[in-house]
Amino acid sequence: MATAQDTIWERFLSPVVRFLIDEEKLQRYALSIDWEKESDRIRSADVTIPAYYKQNFHGIKGGYLNSSAAVSYDPITEYALPPNETWVRQALIDAVKVQPRRILDLGCGTGSTTLMLKQAFPQAEVIALDLSPYMLVRAEDKARTANLNIIWRHGNAAQTDFPDASFDLVTASLLFHETPSAVTQAILQESFRLLVAGGQVLILDGNQKTLRQLDWLNNIFEEPYIHEYAADSVDARLGAAGFQGVRTEDVWWIHQISSGIKPTLITGSAMQATVRQHSQGSTDSTIDNNDLEGLESPVFGITA
Repeated sequence: MATAQDTIWERFLSPVVRFLIDEEKLQRYALSIDWEKESDRIRSADVTIPAYYKQNFHGIKGGYLNSSAAVSYDPITEYALPPNETWVRQALIDAVKVQPRRILDLGCGTGSTTLMLKQAFPQAEVIALDLSPYMLVRAEDKARTANLNIIWRHGNAAQTDFPDASFDLVTASLLFHETPSAVTQAILQESFRLLVAGGQVLILDGNQKTLRQLDWLNNIFEEPYIHEYAADSVDARLGAAGFQGVRTEDVWWIHQISSGIKPTLITGSAMQATVRQHSQGSTDSTIDNNDLEGLESPVFGITA
């Protein structure tokens, strides 16, 4: 008997998405890279892949630990982030309240948000980390063609090897709906350790209130932990990790941005100088992404 997921995704949405994208162009791109050679170059022998990450995600066997996931992630994500992927990711950029010198993007995937962070803060050192070396190969390629200097690291967001208090801003986009709650808490505690006093953490993900109200949405894609995520509270977990000034704001009703500040002993005008509103500027979102513009995704340089 078919499951709800089989019925909604495999029988309806998957064919629609395939109709909207240029699969031949994707195939040409996939064949243009020696994925095993490049992923071996990025892969760290010290990184142990946790069991939860080896499950199927989005109907792809083995989840993100293969080149198929790296190639197909961007065009699929375009249709999973309505009303517009760039607008949704830009909401995270606009929520930055610090002037970061060093930024860490956790669970960066193919680097779509990472590239936007580097564009918004060109003087900052931007480091991005992911468990999948295949996704990092794709992200590195996108950064290269966009002429953006970003450091890509293979690693576990819950146990990084970075020193204490080494970042001003830590971000995570579309990560926590794909992690068990215990792992989410570990990642937030690690983020707290990595931030300087007065540093900020920003989390972009699905709107937990909406997901609880529209439970059928959770059955569209193969997401092993989305029910657990929907029943949880990012705000509560940020507070449990030690963050202050915690708040979550809705983004187009079906997404949310959660923010927290690592406490500091600085008060008064000095605190205001450390944690301040970032003035929104124009971000150059024109990215020449290996001539894949036909995919009509903002991560490929297509503007509305």
